Amino acid sequence: MMMKIKTILSLFMLLFVLISCQNRSGDKKPADTPTTGEVSICVDETFKPIADAEIQVFQGLYQYAKVNPIYKSETEALNLLVKGKTNMIIVSRPLKANEIDYFHSKKLYPTVTKIAVDAVALIIHPSNRDSILSMNNIFDIVTGKVTKWKQIFPKSRLGNIKVVFDNPNSSTVRFVLDSISKTIPLSKHLSAMEYNKDVVQYVSQTPNAIGFIGVSWVSNKSDSTSLSFLKKVRVMALTKEKTATSTNTYQPYQAYISKGWYPLTRNIYAINNDPHIGLIHGFVSFLASDRGQRIILKAGILPATQPVRIIEVNDNY
Repeated sequence: MMMKIKTILSLFMLLFVLISCQNRSGDKKPADTPTTGEVSICVDETFKPIADAEIQVFQGLYQYAKVNPIYKSETEALNLLVKGKTNMIIVSRPLKANEIDYFHSKKLYPTVTKIAVDAVALIIHPSNRDSILSMNNIFDIVTGKVTKWKQIFPKSRLGNIKVVFDNPNSSTVRFVLDSISKTIPLSKHLSAMEYNKDVVQYVSQTPNAIGFIGVSWVSNKSDSTSLSFLKKVRVMALTKEKTATSTNTYQPYQAYISKGWYPLTRNIYAINNDPHIGLIHGFVSFLASDRGQRIILKAGILPATQPVRIIEVNDNY
């Protein structure tokens, strides 16, 4: 009798071990908790470098967590959230009142978490030495009042200014409309690529081009101080003053973003519409945590909560 009991107990133990091994091997999907499970989120493609870095570290910390990013334009990401095809997005604007009302009518109560302050960088070909602009200059360029380099820099021989954006539906285009041109339509001569990497590549090969792009795309990832940019393009220095000079213009370094000296900045938000306290909630909490904010700092933009050390930078324009 005792032998039978021992045999049965041994079989139960063996079965338990086999089930545990199957769960660890991924045969059974982990439960959806703040640190386990699998979810898909939608991210504005402008913020791909940031999202990739955050997801890599998050999944490294939590072995049974899998976050699948889908990169779209800001407009597409918001549409997917409204249609219920994703429960989390990372974009550059909070929800509008009518969008909140719509979710409330569905008994859904999305949370909006500010995770960073981004800068829109203006990039030019490395050979172009005319690398300072005022906001007035930028307004004239995007609205078509100025179309040639020599209208701003009389000695320039570059000819027409070729302006490129990442995507017609991107947050960068909306930002330029909302913050620069405002009531004035954008010039019909502006061009849109498809992705941010395409803008960097195009400008690096086109001497007369200006590209509008999220600064994390041109931050030098190998520089631990986040005080340099990719060498394949030149990042312009800008000013809020009427006339740009070498002493009143600033590049989009974190300290200058923090001080408000760099004029083209915008917030980044994580919007969570998942009613279940699961992996999405865990990931958003991670983005806002000290660890997540330090990753944002390394990406070359301003964390929402992490303090930024002010360092003097000697720029050669």
